[in-house]
Parts: sequence; C-alpha cells; structure tokens
Amino acid sequence: MESEHPGPAGGDATALPSSGGGLPAVVRRRLATVDARLDVNSWLATAVVVAIAAILRLVGVSGPKGKIFDEIYYARDAWGLVDKGVEWNYKDNGPSYVVHPPLGKWLIGLGEWAFGYQDAELKISVPGHLTTTAPEFGWRISAAVAGVLSVLLLVRIGRRLFRSTALGCAAGLLLALDGFHLVLSRTALLDIFLLLFVLAAFGALVLDRDARRRRWARALEAGLDPALPGRAGRPTGGWRNWPWWRLAAGVLLGCACAVKWSALYFVPAFALLVLLWEVGVRRSAGVRRPWRDALLDELPWLALAGVLMVVTYVATWSGWLLTDDGYYRLAANYPNVPALSDTPVVGALNNLWEYHKAAYGFHKQLDDPHKYQSWPWQWLLLGRPVAFYWSGEGACGAPSCASEILLLGTPLLWWSFLPALVGAAWLGAARRDWRAGAILLSAAAGLLPWFWFALDGRTMFSFYVAPVLPFLVLAVVYVLGAIVSPATAGAAAEGGRARSDEDAAERRLIGGVVAGAYVLLVALCFAYFYPIFVGRLLPYADWSARMWLDGRWI
Repeated sequence: MESEHPGPAGGDATALPSSGGGLPAVVRRRLATVDARLDVNSWLATAVVVAIAAILRLVGVSGPKGKIFDEIYYARDAWGLVDKGVEWNYKDNGPSYVVHPPLGKWLIGLGEWAFGYQDAELKISVPGHLTTTAPEFGWRISAAVAGVLSVLLLVRIGRRLFRSTALGCAAGLLLALDGFHLVLSRTALLDIFLLLFVLAAFGALVLDRDARRRRWARALEAGLDPALPGRAGRPTGGWRNWPWWRLAAGVLLGCACAVKWSALYFVPAFALLVLLWEVGVRRSAGVRRPWRDALLDELPWLALAGVLMVVTYVATWSGWLLTDDGYYRLAANYPNVPALSDTPVVGALNNLWEYHKAAYGFHKQLDDPHKYQSWPWQWLLLGRPVAFYWSGEGACGAPSCASEILLLGTPLLWWSFLPALVGAAWLGAARRDWRAGAILLSAAAGLLPWFWFALDGRTMFSFYVAPVLPFLVLAVVYVLGAIVSPATAGAAAEGGRARSDEDAAERRLIGGVVAGAYVLLVALCFAYFYPIFVGRLLPYADWSARMWLDGRWI
C-alpha cells in the first residue's frame, strides 16, 4: 500500500476511506471553508513567486542586441513559419532543411508576429501587430512567458505533492532563482518550451491520479464492493468520469514531442506512473487482482492518450502539410529522392515520414566536436556550461571589461541535486512514498537515455537536461520537506512513548530554519552570478572571480 504520511513531506487529499460512510455535513462545510481560505492564501503566495520570476525574466529581455547563440537559427526559422508556413532560407529563397519539429519555433514566431521582426543581414524589417519594441523582444518574449508559466506550474504541482504552500512556493522560487532556467527563459531557443510541456504533462497526470482516487473514494462510500467480479466491483459513470486529465497529458506530450523528440523519453515513464498509481488505488480499495484489473481497465485509455499525442504532433506540422513549400513536401521538387510521393493526403504523410527519417539520420550521426559540448555525467556538476554571448567592449570603470551570458545553473542549487536524488531515493524507499517514486522516475527518464547515446560519442550540450530541471528541484524540496516535518513527528518515540508536542514543534522549527537558510543561500548565490546570466558589463576581474571552475567555465 502507498504511504500517506501527514504533513509537508507527505499527505494525500485523496486517501481512500478506511470504512464506509462520511463526515457529517456540518463538519464538511467547515472544512470546505477552511480549505477555501487556505487556497486563497496559497494563490497569493503563488502570485508573489510568479511575480519574482516574471520580473527577472522580462526586465531587460531585449538585451543584448542581435541574435545570440542558436537564435540565429530559431529566430529566423520562426519568422519563416509566420511568413511562409514553413522554415525558409531567405538567402537562397527556398525551404530550409531543419531537424527539429516546428512547435517551439511557432511559439517564438508568435512573439515575432506580435512585436515585429528585423534581420539586418537578410534585410527584413516587419512591424509587429502590437506596440513597437526592440526587435529582440519579439523573438525572446515567448521564451520568457514559457519560463514564467513553468514557475507557476511548479509551485502548484509542488503544493499538491507536498501538501504545503510553503514547500510549493520554495520549489517555484528555486526554479525562478536558477541561472540555467533564467538564461533559457531569456533566449529564443527551444528547450524552455520542452521543459514547459513536459512539466505540464506531469502536472496533468498528478491531477488525473487525484481524480481517479476521488472516483474510487466516492464509490466506496456509496457501498461499492471491490471484491465483486467484473464491472460490478468497479466505479461506474459516464463521460464525466473519463480520465480527462490523462488525455490532456497525451496532448501535452504531443506538444512536447513537437518541440523536440527527446520528449519521447518521458512517454514510457509517465505511462508506467499511471499504471503504478492505478494498481495502488485498486490495492488500497481491496481489489483482488489489482494488476490484472488495472491493465484491463487502463490500457485502452493509455492507448487513446497515445493516439491524441500522435494527432497533436502531426497537427503541429500543419504549415508543412497545407503548403507546397516545405522541404520534401512535393516529390516533383526532389527528383533524386525516389521514396517521395505526390499522391494526395497519403503522399503528404509519406513525405513527412521520409523527412523524419532524414532528420533522425542527422541526429544519429551528430558527432562533430564542439568547444562547448559536454557529457551527461558532467551536467549536474556544471562541468561544461555553454557560453551564449561574450563581449569585451564597453565602459565599466576598469582597464578591461567583460560581458557574458553563460548557461550556468546556480551552483549551490545544482550541486545539491545529486545529494537530493540520493536522499529522495532513501526516504522514498523507507516511507514507500509515491511522491519520491514519481520524481525519481521522471528525472531518470530525462537523464538516463543520454548516457546510452554517449556511448556512441554523440555531440551533446548541457541544455539537453532542461526538461529534467523541475524534477531535480522537486527532489531538493522533497528532502527539505522531510527536514521540516519528519515522518516520525508526533509518532511513537523511544520506548514506544509519543513524542511531546513541544519536541515535535522544536523539530519543525529547526527544520524550517535549515530549509529557509538553504533557500536564502541559493538566492544569494543567484544574485552573485546574476550578471553573467544576463550579460551585464563587468570589470574583467569581477567576471573572472565568478569563473569558479575556470578550466571548465571559460
């Protein structure tokens, strides 16, 4: 049976009733009033954290000027999608061959459509549909919004997982104060959108778990006998009881895959989570064969979610499908590729498949050396961050100056990830806590496949870890929650005697001080490195002082 520890480190609002019947109506009303007040307070706290994230990501997002790092590709491809419906090579006046799906670039293009696009090299200058701003704002605003939304999601997901507004806000604040997340939120790259959709899919599955457990709880309170065979021993209901959040997760995973294919690594992990949770609720309810029944009941829904994922993914290619300009779109334009076809509908899908085969071949053979490449075992240690921007020009009051945007995680936070993963594994196993399992499985899904690809010497970069970042932060907060409110608080102590309320309160106070001090130190560390997250001009000596691992960070 799944552990349901009370307090910030545990608790489950959807725990199944241990016996029939329910609370008196007057008690239910009182509890509902208290919950409503608490929820209002939690949203106020959430708003503060999100406001901090928004200020950090939006203020000065137009700097530095011009396209930095891979913005040279994605900002241009995004404008091609807005202008032509497909990525477009304006130099050669033909379709571009690209190896990432279009959704992330569509989202970047939405900002360009709204606020305008300029490209001096290509001699493109198009006003936006909203207030005129610096052109960089147009191609960076979507990433900034995605970064803020991901902080919002993590606060609410953390609050649900840990049953604590304080811990939920701590998760969001740690993400907001992470330099890696900040840089990706202020740059027109794809990875922040990948992070957002993967996290949203995880959140939808957590809500699905809640909804399914409530469904079983209501049925048991109404007198359901889970020992009965077949449908008689299962909750019933019409379309209102469909797993809508699970289907939404399928759509969100389709969106994630339409940003980068690496989202596929999370699909089997999330499907396994759903099955484990469904088995758990049946076991808690007293179903005789929980595994068999869970597979029979839930596999069709998982299959439907998979269909929605595929349909969503293909729909994001609508610009390519509905025009004749895309790369490989018409066989007549590529006579040297015999596999292409111009048969209506079927031919378009066939050509899209051939396009995907060519892109997969590119990724599989990507082993060209790059000065900022790194290996998966270096990522959490900040072994080789990526420099997005560098300039030594400007007046800073010193003989020499430096301005850099370095894709570097806040060191104190990132160097906490490995101990936090170990701690979450230990605590989760000891408590048999589904929260730790969900966090660790999700983190493993996004990390471990890259170790396999490393065996082939594939060129990799630290930003590949982006979609794992929220789960790493959740692992840290899970351990902080255990420090703040140990599972044994209020339970039997030495000699079998209950620990006094004063002792438990003292433990919580000490744990709260430790957790608060940690978050404060992360904030101070973030503030120290902030100039190299946003490209602020510094005296060279001040910049050099921040290169703690100078052999790796320079």
